[in-house]
Amino acid sequence: MRSYAAVDLGASSGRVMVGRVGPDTLELTEAHRFPNRPVRVPEGLRWDVLALYAGVLDGLRAAGGLAGGRLDSVGIDSWAVDYGLLDTRGALMGNPAHYRDTRTEGVAEKVWATVPAAELYTATGLQYAPFNTLYQMTADREAGRLALAERLLLIPDLLTYWLTGEQGTELTNASTTQLVDPRTRTWAHGLAARLGIDLGLFAPLRQPGDPAGTLRPEVLAETGLTGPVPVTAVGSHDTASAVAAVPATGERFAYICTGTWSLAGLELDAPVLTEESRAANFTNELGLDGTVRYLRNIMGLWLLQECVREWGDPDLGTLLQAAAEAPALRSVVDAQDVAFLAPGRMPERIAEACRASGQPVPGTPAEITRCVLDSLALAHRRAIEDAQRLADRPVDVVHVVGGGTRNALLCRLTADACGLPVVAGPTEAAALGNVLVQARAHGLAGDRADLRRLVAATQPLARYEPRGDAGRWREAAARLAER
Repeated sequence: MRSYAAVDLGASSGRVMVGRVGPDTLELTEAHRFPNRPVRVPEGLRWDVLALYAGVLDGLRAAGGLAGGRLDSVGIDSWAVDYGLLDTRGALMGNPAHYRDTRTEGVAEKVWATVPAAELYTATGLQYAPFNTLYQMTADREAGRLALAERLLLIPDLLTYWLTGEQGTELTNASTTQLVDPRTRTWAHGLAARLGIDLGLFAPLRQPGDPAGTLRPEVLAETGLTGPVPVTAVGSHDTASAVAAVPATGERFAYICTGTWSLAGLELDAPVLTEESRAANFTNELGLDGTVRYLRNIMGLWLLQECVREWGDPDLGTLLQAAAEAPALRSVVDAQDVAFLAPGRMPERIAEACRASGQPVPGTPAEITRCVLDSLALAHRRAIEDAQRLADRPVDVVHVVGGGTRNALLCRLTADACGLPVVAGPTEAAALGNVLVQARAHGLAGDRADLRRLVAATQPLARYEPRGDAGRWREAAARLAER
Protein backbone atom coordinates (compact mmCIF):
# COMPACT_ATOMS: atom_id res chain seq x y z
CA MET A 1 0.00 0.00 0.00
CA ARG A 2 1.38 3.37 -1.04
CA SER A 3 0.06 6.86 -0.34
CA TYR A 4 -0.41 9.53 -3.01
CA ALA A 5 -1.61 13.11 -2.61
CA ALA A 6 -4.03 14.31 -5.29
CA VAL A 7 -4.38 18.08 -5.50
CA ASP A 8 -7.70 18.61 -7.32
CA LEU A 9 -8.69 22.20 -8.02
CA GLY A 10 -12.16 23.07 -9.25
CA ALA A 11 -13.70 26.37 -10.24
CA SER A 12 -15.32 26.88 -6.82
CA SER A 13 -13.15 24.85 -4.42
CA GLY A 14 -9.91 22.96 -4.09
CA ARG A 15 -9.15 19.78 -2.23
CA VAL A 16 -6.16 17.65 -1.33
CA MET A 17 -6.97 13.96 -1.13
CA VAL A 18 -4.85 11.06 0.05
CA GLY A 19 -5.15 7.93 -2.04
CA ARG A 20 -3.96 4.58 -0.77
CA VAL A 21 -3.46 2.07 -3.55
CA GLY A 22 -2.74 -1.65 -3.56
CA PRO A 23 -3.42 -4.51 -5.99
CA ASP A 24 -7.06 -4.77 -4.84
CA THR A 25 -7.37 -1.57 -2.86
CA LEU A 26 -8.23 2.00 -3.77
CA GLU A 27 -9.07 4.26 -0.84
CA LEU A 28 -9.51 8.01 -0.95
CA THR A 29 -9.55 10.28 2.10
CA GLU A 30 -10.05 14.02 2.08
CA ALA A 31 -7.17 15.75 3.84
CA HIS A 32 -8.14 19.37 3.28
CA ARG A 33 -10.75 21.37 1.37
CA PHE A 34 -10.59 25.10 0.72
CA PRO A 35 -12.59 27.68 -1.25
CA ASN A 36 -11.58 28.99 -4.65
CA ARG A 37 -12.98 32.50 -4.77
CA PRO A 38 -12.20 34.66 -7.80
CA VAL A 39 -11.78 38.36 -7.11
CA ARG A 40 -13.10 41.24 -9.20
CA VAL A 41 -10.54 44.05 -9.34
CA PRO A 42 -10.53 47.19 -11.54
CA GLU A 43 -8.76 45.36 -14.39
CA GLY A 44 -11.22 42.45 -14.39
CA LEU A 45 -12.00 39.07 -12.84
CA ARG A 46 -8.91 37.31 -11.47
CA TRP A 47 -8.03 34.05 -9.69
CA ASP A 48 -6.57 34.40 -6.21
CA VAL A 49 -3.77 31.99 -7.07
CA LEU A 50 -1.73 32.74 -3.92
CA ALA A 51 -4.68 31.66 -1.76
CA LEU A 52 -4.91 28.51 -3.87
CA TYR A 53 -1.23 27.78 -3.34
CA ALA A 54 -1.60 28.34 0.40
CA GLY A 55 -4.50 25.87 0.35
CA VAL A 56 -2.30 23.34 -1.45
CA LEU A 57 0.45 23.71 1.15
CA ASP A 58 -2.05 23.36 4.00
CA GLY A 59 -3.46 20.32 2.25
CA LEU A 60 -0.08 18.66 1.82
CA ARG A 61 0.61 19.22 5.51
CA ALA A 62 -2.70 17.55 6.37
CA ALA A 63 -2.04 14.77 3.86
CA GLY A 64 1.28 14.09 5.52
CA GLY A 65 -0.52 13.76 8.83
CA LEU A 66 -2.81 11.11 7.34
CA ALA A 67 0.08 9.26 5.71
CA GLY A 68 2.50 9.27 8.63
CA GLY A 69 4.59 12.11 7.27
CA ARG A 70 5.56 10.28 4.09
CA LEU A 71 3.96 10.61 0.65
CA ASP A 72 5.03 8.50 -2.30
CA SER A 73 4.06 11.18 -4.83
CA VAL A 74 2.03 14.35 -5.42
CA GLY A 75 -0.04 15.16 -8.52
CA ILE A 76 -2.03 18.27 -9.48
CA ASP A 77 -5.09 18.67 -11.71
CA SER A 78 -7.30 21.71 -12.23
CA TRP A 79 -9.70 23.40 -14.61
CA ALA A 80 -8.38 24.18 -18.09
CA VAL A 81 -7.49 27.16 -20.36
CA ASP A 82 -6.25 29.69 -17.75
CA TYR A 83 -2.59 30.51 -17.14
CA GLY A 84 -0.04 32.64 -15.33
CA LEU A 85 2.70 34.70 -16.96
CA LEU A 86 6.23 34.70 -15.55
CA ASP A 87 8.93 37.33 -16.06
CA THR A 88 12.60 36.72 -16.80
CA ARG A 89 13.27 35.99 -13.10
CA GLY A 90 10.55 33.35 -13.01
CA ALA A 91 8.25 35.57 -10.93
CA LEU A 92 4.50 35.69 -11.52
CA MET A 93 3.59 38.93 -13.31
CA GLY A 94 0.06 39.16 -11.91
CA ASN A 95 -2.93 37.14 -10.80
CA PRO A 96 -4.15 34.92 -13.65
CA ALA A 97 -7.25 36.13 -15.46
CA HIS A 98 -10.44 34.15 -14.90
CA TYR A 99 -11.98 32.48 -17.97
CA ARG A 100 -15.23 34.35 -17.24
CA ASP A 101 -13.41 37.69 -17.56
CA THR A 102 -14.68 39.86 -20.42
CA ARG A 103 -11.32 40.68 -22.01
CA THR A 104 -11.82 38.09 -24.76
CA GLU A 105 -15.09 39.54 -26.04
CA GLY A 106 -14.78 39.94 -29.81
CA VAL A 107 -11.32 38.35 -29.92
CA ALA A 108 -12.41 35.16 -31.68
CA GLU A 109 -13.62 37.17 -34.67
CA LYS A 110 -10.17 38.78 -34.94
CA VAL A 111 -8.51 35.35 -34.91
CA TRP A 112 -10.93 34.02 -37.53
CA ALA A 113 -10.01 36.94 -39.82
CA THR A 114 -6.55 35.35 -40.08
CA VAL A 115 -7.46 31.68 -39.69
CA PRO A 116 -11.12 30.96 -40.49
CA ALA A 117 -13.02 29.00 -37.86
CA ALA A 118 -13.33 25.89 -40.05
CA GLU A 119 -9.59 25.85 -40.71
CA LEU A 120 -8.86 26.39 -37.03
CA TYR A 121 -11.00 23.37 -36.17
CA THR A 122 -9.29 21.18 -38.76
CA ALA A 123 -5.93 22.11 -37.26
CA THR A 124 -6.77 21.73 -33.56
CA GLY A 125 -10.14 19.99 -33.19
CA LEU A 126 -11.16 22.38 -30.42
CA GLN A 127 -14.73 23.55 -29.95
CA TYR A 128 -15.45 27.24 -29.91
CA ALA A 129 -15.55 28.86 -26.50
CA PRO A 130 -14.88 32.59 -26.05
CA PHE A 131 -12.39 31.87 -23.24
CA ASN A 132 -10.15 29.37 -25.07
CA THR A 133 -6.48 29.90 -24.24
CA LEU A 134 -5.75 30.99 -27.81
CA TYR A 135 -8.20 33.89 -27.48
CA GLN A 136 -6.88 34.80 -24.04
CA MET A 137 -3.32 34.85 -25.39
CA THR A 138 -4.41 36.97 -28.34
CA ALA A 139 -6.00 39.48 -25.94
CA ASP A 140 -2.83 39.53 -23.83
CA ARG A 141 -0.65 39.94 -26.91
CA GLU A 142 -2.72 42.91 -28.11
CA ALA A 143 -2.45 44.46 -24.63
CA GLY A 144 1.35 44.04 -24.67
CA ARG A 145 1.45 41.56 -21.78
CA LEU A 146 2.89 38.63 -23.72
CA ALA A 147 5.83 40.76 -24.85
CA LEU A 148 6.81 41.21 -21.20
CA ALA A 149 6.58 37.51 -20.38
CA GLU A 150 9.32 34.90 -20.49
CA ARG A 151 7.09 31.91 -19.72
CA LEU A 152 3.43 30.91 -19.74
CA LEU A 153 2.31 28.17 -17.37
CA LEU A 154 -1.18 26.69 -17.22
CA ILE A 155 -2.62 26.67 -13.70
CA PRO A 156 -1.56 23.14 -12.57
CA ASP A 157 1.86 23.63 -14.17
CA LEU A 158 2.26 26.95 -12.32
CA LEU A 159 1.55 25.33 -8.96
CA THR A 160 3.87 22.43 -9.82
CA TYR A 161 6.60 24.96 -10.59
CA TRP A 162 6.15 26.62 -7.21
CA LEU A 163 6.34 23.23 -5.49
CA THR A 164 9.37 21.94 -7.39
CA GLY A 165 11.14 24.76 -9.16
CA GLU A 166 10.77 22.86 -12.47
CA GLN A 167 8.68 23.97 -15.44
CA GLY A 168 6.68 21.84 -17.85
CA THR A 169 3.42 21.78 -19.81
CA GLU A 170 1.27 18.69 -19.31
CA LEU A 171 -0.25 17.41 -22.54
CA THR A 172 -3.91 16.82 -21.64
CA ASN A 173 -4.23 20.40 -20.45
CA ALA A 174 -2.13 21.77 -23.32
CA SER A 175 -4.66 20.21 -25.69
CA THR A 176 -7.28 22.68 -24.41
CA THR A 177 -5.22 25.70 -25.52
CA GLN A 178 -6.34 25.42 -29.19
CA LEU A 179 -2.65 25.27 -30.11
CA VAL A 180 -2.14 21.47 -30.22
CA ASP A 181 -2.68 19.18 -33.21
CA PRO A 182 -4.72 16.23 -31.84
CA ARG A 183 -3.42 13.92 -34.59
CA THR A 184 0.27 14.42 -33.82
CA ARG A 185 -0.30 15.23 -30.11
CA THR A 186 2.22 18.06 -30.37
CA TRP A 187 2.16 21.83 -30.95
CA ALA A 188 0.52 23.21 -34.12
CA HIS A 189 3.55 25.31 -35.09
CA GLY A 190 2.23 26.55 -38.43
CA LEU A 191 -1.03 27.74 -36.94
CA ALA A 192 0.71 29.53 -34.07
CA ALA A 193 3.07 31.29 -36.47
CA ARG A 194 0.19 32.59 -38.59
CA LEU A 195 -1.48 33.98 -35.47
CA GLY A 196 1.64 35.56 -34.03
CA ILE A 197 1.70 33.26 -31.00
CA ASP A 198 5.17 32.41 -29.68
CA LEU A 199 5.10 28.76 -28.64
CA GLY A 200 8.45 29.32 -26.94
CA LEU A 201 6.44 30.82 -24.09
CA PHE A 202 5.38 27.27 -23.16
CA ALA A 203 7.64 24.95 -21.18
CA PRO A 204 8.42 21.51 -22.70
CA LEU A 205 5.49 19.10 -22.99
CA ARG A 206 5.01 16.36 -20.39
CA GLN A 207 2.92 13.21 -20.63
CA PRO A 208 0.69 11.92 -17.81
CA GLY A 209 2.95 9.77 -15.64
CA ASP A 210 6.13 11.72 -16.40
CA PRO A 211 8.23 12.94 -13.46
CA ALA A 212 7.69 16.63 -12.72
CA GLY A 213 10.38 17.22 -10.08
CA THR A 214 10.54 16.84 -6.31
CA LEU A 215 9.26 19.08 -3.54
CA ARG A 216 11.67 21.92 -2.79
CA PRO A 217 13.34 21.93 0.66
CA GLU A 218 11.30 24.99 1.60
CA VAL A 219 8.08 23.15 0.77
CA LEU A 220 9.17 20.14 2.83
CA ALA A 221 9.91 22.42 5.77
CA GLU A 222 6.55 24.18 5.50
CA THR A 223 4.50 20.99 5.13
CA GLY A 224 6.46 18.79 7.53
CA LEU A 225 6.84 16.06 4.92
CA THR A 226 9.79 13.70 4.85
CA GLY A 227 11.67 13.99 1.57
CA PRO A 228 12.33 13.32 -1.11
CA VAL A 229 8.75 13.55 -2.35
CA PRO A 230 8.39 13.27 -6.14
CA VAL A 231 5.76 15.23 -8.05
CA THR A 232 4.24 13.29 -10.94
CA ALA A 233 2.49 14.73 -13.99
CA VAL A 234 -1.07 13.41 -14.11
CA GLY A 235 -3.93 14.20 -16.46
CA SER A 236 -3.67 17.76 -15.23
CA HIS A 237 -6.90 18.83 -16.90
CA ASP A 238 -9.38 17.63 -14.28
CA THR A 239 -11.62 16.15 -16.96
CA ALA A 240 -8.75 14.01 -18.25
CA SER A 241 -8.23 12.64 -14.74
CA ALA A 242 -11.98 12.14 -14.25
CA VAL A 243 -12.36 10.20 -17.51
CA ALA A 244 -9.43 7.98 -16.50
CA ALA A 245 -11.49 6.96 -13.45
CA VAL A 246 -14.75 6.18 -15.29
CA PRO A 247 -15.63 2.67 -14.02
CA ALA A 248 -16.53 1.31 -17.46
CA THR A 249 -16.34 -2.43 -18.09
CA GLY A 250 -16.25 -2.17 -21.89
CA GLU A 251 -15.85 0.32 -24.72
CA ARG A 252 -19.50 1.08 -25.51
CA PHE A 253 -19.95 3.84 -22.96
CA ALA A 254 -20.47 7.57 -22.82
CA TYR A 255 -19.44 9.76 -19.89
CA ILE A 256 -20.64 12.98 -18.35
CA CYS A 257 -18.21 14.71 -16.01
CA THR A 258 -20.49 16.85 -13.86
CA GLY A 259 -19.80 19.84 -11.68
CA THR A 260 -19.70 23.53 -12.46
CA TRP A 261 -19.56 22.32 -16.08
CA SER A 262 -20.99 19.19 -17.66
CA LEU A 263 -18.61 17.61 -20.15
CA ALA A 264 -20.42 14.92 -22.10
CA GLY A 265 -18.95 12.65 -24.73
CA LEU A 266 -16.95 9.58 -25.69
CA GLU A 267 -13.43 8.22 -25.36
CA LEU A 268 -11.98 7.64 -28.85
CA ASP A 269 -8.75 6.46 -30.43
CA ALA A 270 -8.62 9.30 -32.97
CA PRO A 271 -10.08 12.81 -33.31
CA VAL A 272 -13.21 13.64 -35.30
CA LEU A 273 -12.38 16.71 -37.38
CA THR A 274 -15.31 16.91 -39.78
CA GLU A 275 -17.20 20.07 -40.58
CA GLU A 276 -20.31 18.48 -39.09
CA SER A 277 -18.42 17.94 -35.83
CA ARG A 278 -17.31 21.59 -35.80
CA ALA A 279 -20.86 22.79 -36.46
CA ALA A 280 -22.03 20.68 -33.50
CA ASN A 281 -19.31 22.33 -31.37
CA PHE A 282 -17.59 19.15 -30.23
CA THR A 283 -14.04 19.25 -28.96
CA ASN A 284 -11.16 16.80 -29.34
CA GLU A 285 -9.08 17.00 -26.17
CA LEU A 286 -6.30 14.57 -25.40
CA GLY A 287 -6.59 11.89 -22.73
CA LEU A 288 -4.63 9.12 -21.09
CA ASP A 289 -2.71 6.55 -23.16
CA GLY A 290 -3.16 8.18 -26.54
CA THR A 291 -6.93 8.59 -26.28
CA VAL A 292 -9.10 11.49 -27.39
CA ARG A 293 -11.81 12.98 -25.19
CA TYR A 294 -14.49 13.77 -27.74
CA LEU A 295 -17.00 15.90 -25.89
CA ARG A 296 -19.19 18.94 -25.68
CA ASN A 297 -19.05 21.57 -22.94
CA ILE A 298 -22.41 22.26 -21.30
CA MET A 299 -22.95 25.04 -18.78
CA GLY A 300 -23.55 22.47 -16.02
CA LEU A 301 -24.48 22.98 -12.39
CA TRP A 302 -23.13 26.53 -12.62
CA LEU A 303 -26.71 27.50 -13.44
CA LEU A 304 -28.01 26.07 -10.18
CA GLN A 305 -24.99 27.20 -8.16
CA GLU A 306 -25.58 30.80 -9.21
CA CYS A 307 -29.30 30.56 -8.43
CA VAL A 308 -28.61 29.12 -4.97
CA ARG A 309 -26.14 31.93 -4.30
CA GLU A 310 -28.75 34.53 -5.28
CA TRP A 311 -31.30 32.85 -2.99
CA GLY A 312 -29.00 33.06 0.02
CA ASP A 313 -27.80 29.43 0.05
CA PRO A 314 -30.98 27.58 1.05
CA ASP A 315 -30.82 23.92 2.11
CA LEU A 316 -30.05 22.07 -1.11
CA GLY A 317 -31.73 18.81 -0.10
CA THR A 318 -35.02 20.55 0.63
CA LEU A 319 -34.78 22.50 -2.62
CA LEU A 320 -34.15 19.36 -4.70
CA GLN A 321 -37.04 17.53 -3.03
CA ALA A 322 -39.37 20.39 -3.92
CA ALA A 323 -37.99 20.45 -7.46
CA ALA A 324 -38.68 16.72 -7.83
CA GLU A 325 -42.35 17.44 -7.08
CA ALA A 326 -42.57 20.38 -9.52
CA PRO A 327 -44.14 19.82 -12.98
CA ALA A 328 -41.68 18.11 -15.34
CA LEU A 329 -40.50 19.77 -18.58
CA ARG A 330 -42.85 22.71 -18.10
CA SER A 331 -40.14 25.15 -19.20
CA VAL A 332 -36.63 24.48 -20.52
CA VAL A 333 -33.69 26.64 -21.60
CA ASP A 334 -30.59 26.00 -23.68
CA ALA A 335 -27.93 25.00 -21.13
CA GLN A 336 -25.20 25.72 -23.70
CA ASP A 337 -26.23 29.34 -24.23
CA VAL A 338 -23.31 31.72 -23.59
CA ALA A 339 -25.92 34.14 -22.21
CA PHE A 340 -25.61 32.16 -18.96
CA LEU A 341 -21.80 32.32 -18.81
CA ALA A 342 -21.37 35.40 -16.63
CA PRO A 343 -22.21 35.45 -12.92
CA GLY A 344 -25.14 37.33 -11.42
CA ARG A 345 -28.94 37.47 -11.70
CA MET A 346 -29.20 33.85 -12.81
CA PRO A 347 -32.81 33.26 -11.65
CA GLU A 348 -33.95 36.37 -13.48
CA ARG A 349 -32.01 35.46 -16.63
CA ILE A 350 -33.53 31.97 -16.70
CA ALA A 351 -37.01 33.45 -16.26
CA GLU A 352 -36.30 35.97 -19.03
CA ALA A 353 -35.21 33.17 -21.40
CA CYS A 354 -38.43 31.26 -20.72
CA ARG A 355 -40.54 34.38 -21.23
CA ALA A 356 -38.77 35.23 -24.50
CA SER A 357 -39.45 31.72 -25.84
CA GLY A 358 -43.14 31.83 -24.96
CA GLN A 359 -42.96 29.22 -22.21
CA PRO A 360 -44.43 29.43 -18.71
CA VAL A 361 -42.15 31.53 -16.53
CA PRO A 362 -40.86 29.64 -13.47
CA GLY A 363 -41.29 31.78 -10.40
CA THR A 364 -40.43 29.83 -7.26
CA PRO A 365 -36.97 28.43 -6.43
CA ALA A 366 -38.36 24.91 -6.85
CA GLU A 367 -39.73 25.70 -10.33
CA ILE A 368 -36.50 27.36 -11.43
CA THR A 369 -34.46 24.46 -10.07
CA ARG A 370 -36.64 21.97 -11.97
CA CYS A 371 -36.22 24.07 -15.12
CA VAL A 372 -32.42 24.00 -14.69
CA LEU A 373 -32.24 20.23 -14.09
CA ASP A 374 -34.64 19.36 -16.91
CA SER A 375 -32.60 21.62 -19.19
CA LEU A 376 -29.32 19.98 -18.18
CA ALA A 377 -30.77 16.52 -18.77
CA LEU A 378 -31.89 17.64 -22.23
CA ALA A 379 -28.43 19.01 -22.97
CA HIS A 380 -26.90 15.71 -21.82
CA ARG A 381 -29.29 13.83 -24.11
CA ARG A 382 -28.43 15.97 -27.12
CA ALA A 383 -24.66 15.70 -26.51
CA ILE A 384 -24.71 11.91 -26.14
CA GLU A 385 -26.91 11.46 -29.21
CA ASP A 386 -24.76 13.81 -31.30
CA ALA A 387 -21.49 12.21 -30.16
CA GLN A 388 -22.68 8.74 -31.14
CA ARG A 389 -23.75 9.95 -34.57
CA LEU A 390 -20.69 12.07 -35.32
CA ALA A 391 -18.17 9.47 -34.13
CA ASP A 392 -20.17 6.48 -35.40
CA ARG A 393 -19.82 4.91 -31.96
CA PRO A 394 -23.01 3.51 -30.33
CA VAL A 395 -23.15 3.27 -26.54
CA ASP A 396 -25.06 1.09 -24.10
CA VAL A 397 -24.58 3.02 -20.86
CA VAL A 398 -23.84 6.54 -19.63
CA HIS A 399 -21.36 6.99 -16.78
CA VAL A 400 -21.90 10.12 -14.71
CA VAL A 401 -18.92 11.07 -12.56
CA GLY A 402 -18.01 14.09 -10.45
CA GLY A 403 -19.94 16.31 -8.08
CA GLY A 404 -23.23 15.94 -9.96
CA THR A 405 -23.46 12.30 -8.83
CA ARG A 406 -24.68 13.65 -5.48
CA ASN A 407 -27.70 15.10 -7.27
CA ALA A 408 -29.88 11.99 -7.63
CA LEU A 409 -32.62 13.95 -9.39
CA LEU A 410 -30.22 15.09 -12.13
CA CYS A 411 -28.91 11.54 -12.59
CA ARG A 412 -32.42 10.12 -12.83
CA LEU A 413 -33.54 12.81 -15.28
CA THR A 414 -30.43 12.17 -17.39
CA ALA A 415 -31.30 8.45 -17.62
CA ASP A 416 -34.88 9.32 -18.58
CA ALA A 417 -33.79 11.87 -21.18
CA CYS A 418 -31.09 9.70 -22.77
CA GLY A 419 -33.15 6.53 -22.67
CA LEU A 420 -30.08 4.71 -21.39
CA PRO A 421 -28.98 3.35 -18.01
CA VAL A 422 -26.93 5.83 -16.00
CA VAL A 423 -24.21 4.59 -13.64
CA ALA A 424 -23.40 7.39 -11.19
CA GLY A 425 -20.06 7.49 -9.46
CA PRO A 426 -17.43 7.98 -8.35
CA THR A 427 -18.01 11.48 -7.02
CA GLU A 428 -14.30 12.27 -6.65
CA ALA A 429 -13.43 10.91 -10.10
CA ALA A 430 -10.79 13.55 -10.88
CA ALA A 431 -8.91 12.87 -7.64
CA LEU A 432 -9.13 9.10 -8.20
CA GLY A 433 -7.83 9.41 -11.75
CA ASN A 434 -5.06 11.65 -10.45
CA VAL A 435 -4.09 9.04 -7.85
CA LEU A 436 -4.24 6.12 -10.28
CA VAL A 437 -1.91 7.77 -12.80
CA GLN A 438 0.56 8.45 -10.00
CA ALA A 439 0.29 4.89 -8.73
CA ARG A 440 0.84 3.45 -12.19
CA ALA A 441 3.86 5.68 -12.74
CA HIS A 442 5.31 4.36 -9.48
CA GLY A 443 4.88 0.68 -10.14
CA LEU A 444 1.19 -0.25 -10.10
CA ALA A 445 0.87 -2.74 -12.94
CA GLY A 446 -2.03 -2.61 -15.36
CA ASP A 447 -3.47 -0.87 -18.36
CA ARG A 448 -6.33 1.65 -18.48
CA ALA A 449 -8.93 -1.13 -18.31
CA ASP A 450 -7.27 -2.53 -15.17
CA LEU A 451 -7.41 0.88 -13.52
CA ARG A 452 -11.11 1.15 -14.33
CA ARG A 453 -11.81 -2.32 -12.98
CA LEU A 454 -10.16 -1.27 -9.73
CA VAL A 455 -12.44 1.78 -9.55
CA ALA A 456 -15.54 -0.31 -10.28
CA ALA A 457 -14.60 -2.88 -7.63
CA THR A 458 -13.82 -0.42 -4.85
CA GLN A 459 -16.03 2.68 -5.25
CA PRO A 460 -19.76 3.07 -4.45
CA LEU A 461 -21.87 3.35 -7.61
CA ALA A 462 -25.59 3.92 -8.19
CA ARG A 463 -27.55 2.78 -11.24
CA TYR A 464 -30.57 4.57 -12.72
CA GLU A 465 -32.71 2.88 -15.35
CA PRO A 466 -34.64 5.03 -17.83
CA ARG A 467 -38.34 5.37 -17.12
CA GLY A 468 -41.38 7.38 -18.17
CA ASP A 469 -42.53 8.66 -21.54
CA ALA A 470 -39.66 9.21 -23.99
CA GLY A 471 -42.00 11.25 -26.16
CA ARG A 472 -42.11 14.07 -23.60
CA TRP A 473 -38.34 14.44 -23.85
CA ARG A 474 -38.49 14.46 -27.64
CA GLU A 475 -41.16 17.16 -27.50
CA ALA A 476 -39.10 19.28 -25.10
CA ALA A 477 -36.00 18.83 -27.29
CA ALA A 478 -38.03 19.94 -30.31
CA ARG A 479 -39.15 23.06 -28.41
CA LEU A 480 -35.50 24.02 -27.89
CA ALA A 481 -34.57 23.24 -31.49
CA GLU A 482 -37.26 25.61 -32.76
CA ARG A 483 -35.59 28.61 -31.14
